[in-house]
Amino acid sequence: MSSNTPPVAKKVPTERTHHGDTVIDEYAWLTDKEDPETIAYLEAENAFLKERTAHLADLREQVFQEIKGRTQETDLSVPSRKGGWWYFTRTEEGKQYAVSCRVPADGDTPPKITPGERLEREQTILDGNELAGDSAFFSMGTSAVSPDGTMLAYSTDFSGDERFTLRFKNLATGEQLPDEIAGIFYGGAWSADGSVFFYTRVDDAWRPFQVYRHTLGTEEDVLVYEETDERYWVGIGLTRSERYLVLGAGSKITSEVRILDAGDPTGEFELVRPRKTGVEYGVEHAGDFFYVLHNEGARNFELATAPLDDPGSWTPLIEHRDDTRLLEVDAFAGHAVVHFRRDGLTGLRVLPYEGEEAYEIDFPEPLYDVGPAGNPEFATNRLRLAYTSMVTPASVYDYDLATHELILLKQRPVLGGYDPGDYEQFREWAVAEDGTEIPVSIVRRKDTASPAPTVLYGYGSYESAIDPGFSVPRLSLLDRGFAFAVAHVRGGGEMGRRWYEEGKLTKKKNTFTDFVAAARHLKQSGWSSKVIARGGSAGGLLMGAVANLAPEEFAGVVAEVPFVDALNTILDPSLPLTVIEWDEWGDPLHDADVYAYMKSYTPYENVDERTYPPILAITSLNDTRVMYHEPAKWIARLRAVAGGGPFLLKTEMGAGHGGRSGRYDAWREEAFALSWIIERGTEESTE
Repeated sequence: MSSNTPPVAKKVPTERTHHGDTVIDEYAWLTDKEDPETIAYLEAENAFLKERTAHLADLREQVFQEIKGRTQETDLSVPSRKGGWWYFTRTEEGKQYAVSCRVPADGDTPPKITPGERLEREQTILDGNELAGDSAFFSMGTSAVSPDGTMLAYSTDFSGDERFTLRFKNLATGEQLPDEIAGIFYGGAWSADGSVFFYTRVDDAWRPFQVYRHTLGTEEDVLVYEETDERYWVGIGLTRSERYLVLGAGSKITSEVRILDAGDPTGEFELVRPRKTGVEYGVEHAGDFFYVLHNEGARNFELATAPLDDPGSWTPLIEHRDDTRLLEVDAFAGHAVVHFRRDGLTGLRVLPYEGEEAYEIDFPEPLYDVGPAGNPEFATNRLRLAYTSMVTPASVYDYDLATHELILLKQRPVLGGYDPGDYEQFREWAVAEDGTEIPVSIVRRKDTASPAPTVLYGYGSYESAIDPGFSVPRLSLLDRGFAFAVAHVRGGGEMGRRWYEEGKLTKKKNTFTDFVAAARHLKQSGWSSKVIARGGSAGGLLMGAVANLAPEEFAGVVAEVPFVDALNTILDPSLPLTVIEWDEWGDPLHDADVYAYMKSYTPYENVDERTYPPILAITSLNDTRVMYHEPAKWIARLRAVAGGGPFLLKTEMGAGHGGRSGRYDAWREEAFALSWIIERGTEESTE
């Protein structure tokens, strides 16, 4: 096969009829990954990709070495205190995975730890490299230490399908317990005495729907809760105070919480408030009372308190504000911290229980992202927080509640002489078709000439925000004269709950037109000479949609694990995660109007004969969230119908939604994408 001869997917017309509309899907056969023809086709695509990108090999290696060279490979996290121990992780040069460690604690000040040097009385909890062995893929689902610090529950996945095997280790003796439970989901929670562990299982649609109780040393686990409504996920956790187990059930728009005294793990969970469509709430234990964060009559959420003996009785504490979205509340023995969002930025508000009035913590940069981080200890006088911006590497601070001092504990080292003073960040505002102003965050080197080739990133779903943050791999773009921008489009959460609601269901097209408006603004305002679009998962749907909507605006598109066959997926309730997604996208199976609306934008259905930019789609065979066949079908249809390109498909044959698992493997994957982007940005324009 020559590099000019891409694989041609056979056409096997499959007819589908919904609401009187008949559609022919020629590539539906690709959904069967057990079919040898499917695997052969994906492997042929990988071979074609390898040939078409062979000339980038030197650039890929150069970018990989840049990422590696800027990373302190032998490093460690800032220790976090829980009970009588400081917990932290180490990474070592040449090793793919982190090593979890701990050391005895004394006071609130974390110990001074030097990369590569062990502390006296340091204990290794888990070595990810030993667990992974020779496996090509390895992932941890949970790692939870019992309240008394003696037992560890941990789960592992060696294929990327996100079904984990749970095991237990006695940290006092190093003994591996014989207890072993296969097929569980993420997370879990200990009882107060460490004798019982609660975990979740998924159904055939990959929905966590059951909570089980496992008593150490026994074989018969007890089902304590099963969620029969297919729109709801379940999860279980232990409050920071270690007083209550919290069992939550939630859809995209509704939640319901049950609580149980963690000292009585065989007891019955108490319902806080029954589910009410459209009402979301969460419960935090604050010693003598509960905090409840909810949105009943409060679009951007309200913080309330509730008595321990009547957790469903809510008294407002911080009332709703149109300009401030309350995100979460963390309760401690003597104070609480509210994480919020205002004007497209995150912030922290401290609520002392006695003495001081509530106040917000100030930060100096015009663009940044801040949030609580690593605060497992209930009784503490310090708040651990994570801070970053587009020019400031990820930083860990302790905030002293008595002195109001911010104490920098660690800033991610960036080797090779990185100076944040060489870079600059900006906030621009693009105007959407309906007049809405869309925030766009931009970073570049100060010596970059305008206009510059620009990578424009977007997501825009599930109220997830793409906040201004730092990236080591991104420096390989910026130092080559690129700008990097994030379009904070509707459907995300950057500007509050209203922002999300205006980019979902039958307003979903706002997400796509906002992104196109951002691309046009960057060009028209002189920032960008050309724009390469990038997004993943639901952001991959965005990539496919804007390629259909305005292909002429983009010099290239990178779509990672892209949700590009959205209509077919959301029509099939047997597929993983479909039913729970109806609250986000609508239900095209039972609603003809939703069907027509989704069909008008879903990327696979709307490929036409226009000239498209070069497109690189990246997927994984074992992805359980966005199936590999979505980008495979999309690329096949682009090749058959559209002009332009080239259209390339890269399938990782042994990984899941997050791609390859080891850090060096992940860096090589990123170097692959960046080298392709660099070529798109620096090649002579054909416009």
